[in-house]
Amino acid sequence: MTEKRTIAVTVNGTKYEKEVPVRITLADFIRYELGLTGTHLGCEHGVCGACTILIDGHSARSCLMLAVQAHGHEILTVEGIAPSADQLHPLQEAFRDNHGLQCGFCTPGMLTTLLEFLRDNPDPTEREVRVAISGNLCRCTGYQGIVLAALDAAKRMKANPT
Repeated sequence: MTEKRTIAVTVNGTKYEKEVPVRITLADFIRYELGLTGTHLGCEHGVCGACTILIDGHSARSCLMLAVQAHGHEILTVEGIAPSADQLHPLQEAFRDNHGLQCGFCTPGMLTTLLEFLRDNPDPTEREVRVAISGNLCRCTGYQGIVLAALDAAKRMKANPT
């Protein structure tokens, strides 16, 4: 018999109240219960960063959290970054324009990680960007496009603060 609990969370601005098994991870809840498949599962050990989301504005590995731990909190996934369906966030635009993605598997975790980082450090150096993303693994890009995209996004966000 699987024990269940009712949780209430806000994900990308939408409130949800759902009964969940107490041992379901936040990543699985986001993907399979809410249908938001942008949050990727890579290593399921918190090492690769593909499952990174923002919880109350702070990055977290959703594969290491249980959904019941998110009760009462606000979550932002990659699907909630853009301000609208027809407009990208400056960070997303910079990723597109600077070839910051190839296969796209690491991209959601990179974007959420960098969203928090650029909020807290709006004028980063290349070295600071590299340190910020050091917990996110990418097998395709060599990181250079990602670093350039982050630096470009910082300029765009300074020029047009939201």
